[in-house]
Amino acid sequence: MHPDQDRTKPHPHVFGQDQRREGERLTLWVILLTVTTMAVEIVAGLWTGSMALLADGLHMGSHTIALGINALAYNYARRQANNPQFSFGTGKVNALGGFVGALLLALFSLIMAIESVERLMNPTAIAFDYAIAVAVVGLLVNGASVAILGHGHTHSHSHSHSHSHDHDHDHDHDHDHDHDHDHDEDDDHNLRSAYLHVLADALTSVLAIFALLAGKYMGLNWMDPIMGIVGAILVARWSVTLLKDTSATLLDRQAPVARRQQVTQAIETVGDARVVDLHLWSVGPGIWALELVVVASQGITATDIRARLRHQDAIVHSTIELQHLS
Repeated sequence: MHPDQDRTKPHPHVFGQDQRREGERLTLWVILLTVTTMAVEIVAGLWTGSMALLADGLHMGSHTIALGINALAYNYARRQANNPQFSFGTGKVNALGGFVGALLLALFSLIMAIESVERLMNPTAIAFDYAIAVAVVGLLVNGASVAILGHGHTHSHSHSHSHSHDHDHDHDHDHDHDHDHDHDEDDDHNLRSAYLHVLADALTSVLAIFALLAGKYMGLNWMDPIMGIVGAILVARWSVTLLKDTSATLLDRQAPVARRQQVTQAIETVGDARVVDLHLWSVGPGIWALELVVVASQGITATDIRARLRHQDAIVHSTIELQHLS
């Protein structure tokens, strides 16, 4: 550290969260598409008296709300990225948005299951032509939305930052913050939530078309509620998986064993250095924070330890305590 550097000066923990993510732009496009379709279907339903069109328009509205939550999460994380009240930046707002989206998916699947069981126990007449037309329109819109948001799963962008902040204490504590990494959109829980919402709608449309065609041409009216139950089960499974992943981030769950072993092995190649305590957890999409205690001989310095972490690009914040053997 430069001798003139103010040791008490606060340092930022933004980690690129102040930049507009690709998922935010894609989600806004899908919201625009969904709102437009919703308005058209509601107006058409009121004009023609078609309850099927009106119901599907209102259903589109419910998913617009869910996608709106995802968009708000992106916006909040970006605008509050420089707020010092967030210890490690606003990266976890992304996971929070995904968690809320997962809860809404679970609710959506429950409603699907209840309505399908009710329809199975109390069959009603189906206006096949109207219903098929609505399902096809829904499939086209949701298919386009899936294609738009699916782009985010294969796209990545990078942000480069580098700064350090060191303190010397009795045990050579070293606090280091540096990163030069790629943010992988596959770790974007908020985008994944939005993607699963439109994918669930697309799946519902496909199953509905299949069931309605079977009912119209083969008389198998019971296929409609059965396909609804099948769709509910699949959506519930997606919801559970997303809930597990997002809650792990929100609760600071340790990184996978393989990732922690990579860090340990990198550190322990420095002389007789030995990692005695290690905590590695996610603080945002594709970014991690690290705290570790290393025991080593007097000849090993904090700089030696830090140098071994340079290739760990996803670690954006590291706190190292170096204890020298007597």
